[in-house]
Amino acid sequence: MHRREFARTLAGAALGAAVLPSAPALAQTETPAREAPFKLSVMLWTVCRDLPFEKRLETVAEAGYHAVELVGEFEGWSDSDFAKYNARKRSLGITFDAAAGVHDAADPAARTTFLAELTKLLDTADRLECPAIIVLSGDRLRGVSHQTQHQTCVETLKRAAEVVAKKNVTLLLENIDPEENPKYFLTSVAEGFQIIREVGHPNVKFLYDFYHEQIAEGNLIEKLEKNIDLVGVVHVADVPGRHEPGTGEINYANIFRKLAELKYGGYAAMEFIPSGDPVANLRAAREMAVRAAAT
Repeated sequence: MHRREFARTLAGAALGAAVLPSAPALAQTETPAREAPFKLSVMLWTVCRDLPFEKRLETVAEAGYHAVELVGEFEGWSDSDFAKYNARKRSLGITFDAAAGVHDAADPAARTTFLAELTKLLDTADRLECPAIIVLSGDRLRGVSHQTQHQTCVETLKRAAEVVAKKNVTLLLENIDPEENPKYFLTSVAEGFQIIREVGHPNVKFLYDFYHEQIAEGNLIEKLEKNIDLVGVVHVADVPGRHEPGTGEINYANIFRKLAELKYGGYAAMEFIPSGDPVANLRAAREMAVRAAAT
């Protein structure tokens, strides 16, 4: 399962109905967990998907993280749900750092719909106390040139930037590899950075997903070095299998070291499917980031 499949499984689900009573505050360790020089987060769809929302937040907190990213978990929440989950996240020392859910930025016929959906999600982000929204290019279109879709993406994001800047929210345009979605338009990180440069707005950044780019084109660190000023968030998972760092072919120790060297100040979000115990795997990934960044 990937993020978009997970989002579809949430449609029609009564997320609040199955929530268990809140657990006591998690026990504090005697010595505080060491921190990386950049911020760490967890894309929540990957963690304990069979547990209620609050329990999943507790899992992330137990692993030593202070932020999560959401993709559709908030669909169908009532006013009381927003209040309850915001209160629980604060009690755990967690923030919601990004929310996903706006598609088709590269579709010339979808601009009005895109901006309407963005406005709706912007209101939700405000209720979530969330400062960033993840957006997707959508698929390649038959009969529409690549350059037309590229330029459409630029112009749509320019329009969107005017909307989100009023609430100081950042848009994050994400790449997806062609194996996961053979129809997706923005499979190239190099083109993604080009789009962001052409948009030229401080509230529009690139979500650099290392997992997707390793499958699509590779050469991860050089692109990071050349474009670090345009990076808003990076996503972390290893290839193959989308498991935790160290299980595949990506040298994440070098990537974390480079992020520190470049003085990256954004989030590195773990978007991997744990191969074992989620808390242990998330802790190990966090410790890898901390150790590598310190060397």
